[in-house]
Amino acid sequence: MKTKHYYKVIVILCVLLLTFQLSCKKYLDQKPDLTKAVPETLADCQVLLDDYNTMNTSYPDHGEVAADNFYLTDATWAGLGYSNPEEKDNYIWSPQGQHTKQWLNCYKVVYNSNLVLQVLEKFSANNENYNTLKGSALFFRGFAFYQVAQLFAKDYLASSAETDLGIPLRLSPDLDVKSERTTVKQTYHQIIKDFTEAIDLLPIKTNIPSRPSKAAAYAALARTYLTMGDYSNAHKMATECLKLHNTLINYNESTSVPTKTTISPDNYGGAFLRFNAEVIFQATSTPGILNEFQAVVDQDLYDSYKASDKRKIIFFREGMDSWTGMGTGTFIFKGSYDGDTYGSLFIGLATDEIYLIRAEASTRTGNTSAAMMDLNTLLRKRYDATFVDRTATDAFNALEQILDERRKELVFRGGRWTDLKRLNRDSRFAVTLRRTKNTISYSPLLPHDLRYIMLIPQQVVNTTGMQQNPR
Repeated sequence: MKTKHYYKVIVILCVLLLTFQLSCKKYLDQKPDLTKAVPETLADCQVLLDDYNTMNTSYPDHGEVAADNFYLTDATWAGLGYSNPEEKDNYIWSPQGQHTKQWLNCYKVVYNSNLVLQVLEKFSANNENYNTLKGSALFFRGFAFYQVAQLFAKDYLASSAETDLGIPLRLSPDLDVKSERTTVKQTYHQIIKDFTEAIDLLPIKTNIPSRPSKAAAYAALARTYLTMGDYSNAHKMATECLKLHNTLINYNESTSVPTKTTISPDNYGGAFLRFNAEVIFQATSTPGILNEFQAVVDQDLYDSYKASDKRKIIFFREGMDSWTGMGTGTFIFKGSYDGDTYGSLFIGLATDEIYLIRAEASTRTGNTSAAMMDLNTLLRKRYDATFVDRTATDAFNALEQILDERRKELVFRGGRWTDLKRLNRDSRFAVTLRRTKNTISYSPLLPHDLRYIMLIPQQVVNTTGMQQNPR
């Protein structure tokens, strides 16, 4: 990268940061002049897409905060004070809770992606790296749209998707274009369109998984179709992904896996290295109260891991932070595939999730034997040598096992909120969430509660006039 290109893009990023500071009234009332600081070359576009802090981190975590994998002790709750008002409101499912950063950070990704796509219109597809840049921009935009939809739109139901409110689909960097909500059907149509177009443009794999690849686009489509309940296409996309990337870490052999649950020099903090062999696309959530010094793993969840399950000692360590009320008998999550020790959770795409998607899609489309084959392929790498392949008595029993392992394998991976929403459609799997570990009782979150669809930040509603989610 030439120095002038690097300097130019640094200026661009500074302007973008100011553009999206919704808390600053100046930028609510007046749009900045970007005409003197825009990318011009393919090299500029690559720098924008390689801005790791914008494009790969700070994705929403409020779905995970509102889910049922953890709790806060009374001491931790009291210690938060007024420093985390949005996360505190979200933890107790406050009807009027705000989620400003959750919205803002994703639309930064969308803006950068649209800016790159606009610049590429000036170039021929014959230019070196053109296809990769365009495919990457489309992938990032689709990935960000998907993340926004999980919090701020109703889950996909074919019977009502044409009328249910979706999210704003910003397809241009032009700040004068008014943001308006689309329908859920339009939202998911655009997400699928972005990922599908990206497939033909991206390389099969990349040197580092912070850049999108063909395998990542297939994986993202598999996740999207599963969320929609389109199991045939979920199976198809998962299969295409696994043809390109099917590596699973053997938790019994990896030298990076710790062997104890208590703090010691060799296992304190994260158990995995960033960009491990299973990672297809790297993305992380915004650090917050889910960090290992505050979030206590739900005891029932922890107890669901058998002694022979290596994840029990790899994913968790014993709580040892007395000032938070943690101690012997409580456990903290340390199994992020990001390898970070301070709350940055991996919410990207990895091989283990794709095996589970294909397993679930198989059993839901009538192929129980194939479903159990995929499940066992994964579990052989997770349990010790005593593991015996699972069998299923019928399709429903297979589904129960797959969903149980899905929760345990993908714990704190950002998908639990989406799973709760989609599984609430089926009374056999619907759950009511309660905060029972605190001395103060809070109103439970019932299946289909309006609070499953989070409020669009009020500043955004006031500025654009778009329709707010109901309460």
